[in-house]
Amino acid sequence: MSEARLRSGTPVYDLVGVGFGPSNLALAIAVSEHNAAGQETVTAHFLERQERFGWHRGMLIDDATMQVSFLKDLVTQRNPASRFSFLSYLHAQDRLVDFINHKSLFPLRIEFHDYFEWAAAQVDDMVSYGHDVVAVRPVLDGAELALFDVETATGEVYRARNVVVATGLRPRLPDGVAASDRVWHNCELLHRVDGVEPDEVSRFVVVGAGQSAAEVTAFLHERFPNAEVCSVFARFGYSPADDSPFANRVFDPAAVDAFYGAPEDVKRQIMAYHANTNYSVVDLDLIEELYRRVYREKVLGGQRLRILNVSRVADVAEADNGVRVTVDSLSTGERTVLDADVVVCSTGYQPSDALPLLGDVAHHCARDEQDRLLIERDYRVRTAPAVTGGVYLQGGCTEHTHGITSSLLSNNAVRSGEILQSVLDRRRAWGNGRTAAYAVSGNTVV
Repeated sequence: MSEARLRSGTPVYDLVGVGFGPSNLALAIAVSEHNAAGQETVTAHFLERQERFGWHRGMLIDDATMQVSFLKDLVTQRNPASRFSFLSYLHAQDRLVDFINHKSLFPLRIEFHDYFEWAAAQVDDMVSYGHDVVAVRPVLDGAELALFDVETATGEVYRARNVVVATGLRPRLPDGVAASDRVWHNCELLHRVDGVEPDEVSRFVVVGAGQSAAEVTAFLHERFPNAEVCSVFARFGYSPADDSPFANRVFDPAAVDAFYGAPEDVKRQIMAYHANTNYSVVDLDLIEELYRRVYREKVLGGQRLRILNVSRVADVAEADNGVRVTVDSLSTGERTVLDADVVVCSTGYQPSDALPLLGDVAHHCARDEQDRLLIERDYRVRTAPAVTGGVYLQGGCTEHTHGITSSLLSNNAVRSGEILQSVLDRRRAWGNGRTAAYAVSGNTVV
């Protein structure tokens, strides 16, 4: 086990964040507001592998809207008076009145991304972009694992009392399918599509039944007026998202408490009952628009938008001049072969695995009977008694303990406040307990 020893004079942060998407951006803002209020200073720094802030840039389709209210921004549910709110952003852009007149709770996705960039620019002194974290190593103070060394690909080391891992989600492709120049995950759509000449493509195949799949289908159908777009999914039809008021309460901050305290079988039931609020569902307006297009083409003749429902992709085979997609009907067993120029897999995401990054620290982390990390209510990984530093997780890897909002924006503002409060509470406890084995001047061990 590779473990550094506590050395005098080494700079120490109260927390170092790994990744700087919306989750850790909200945490950075919470830290900034806490420090600006003149309270005990929290020292924090965030490391991001991208060269600048970016959130699903490949899917910032011009007319795509958010699926959550603008009030579920980076701060409002934690601090409605924050200068980092979406409304403050609109005011700064001189669009507040225009947005009010628009009478919508759901901004354009590209507009919300611009809001994120605007907010990130105001805390950029806390962020190092272009820094790819490759390891988190334990630092010992006697028998205690007191601190962590966060190491980047270039060999830089950031020492911290707490590490907040928010490395986001990884694109998921169907089994046996590999990404290539002709096989894309939808997260690459806008990065790839500009390289496709309209007169050089005759057919796209889109795999998936959720919001992203429907958006990709509509986008390609409109952008390439001479190409056929085939949408393949196992459902009978696109299913509408349940955004009714009572169902939406599953995204409330209080729902996290209810889910966290529930027995395991109840947690599974809750996830099954309310999967249609988020997973493999589509906004009703978009479903109706796609149906209008299909019907219009039937009336006019020359069907370009084809829906292959109750079907699955059995094989994807690349050739020099395209991709051969074999589609099996789940109801009849009939096999259809589609020779396509591009296949777009809108097949979702999966949580990034934090354990490889944690390295030797992972040996100190508790797991449940399914080998999943045990997470405390404050999003801190449950660790052995000798670990006095804190490892916090943000993102989908806490869904099994904290519920459906773990990978979503809905609870982002409140979650960041809870993590910050946990860091503060634990730091105060260190000052009064046996773990105060070192003194701190500023952010340096002395």
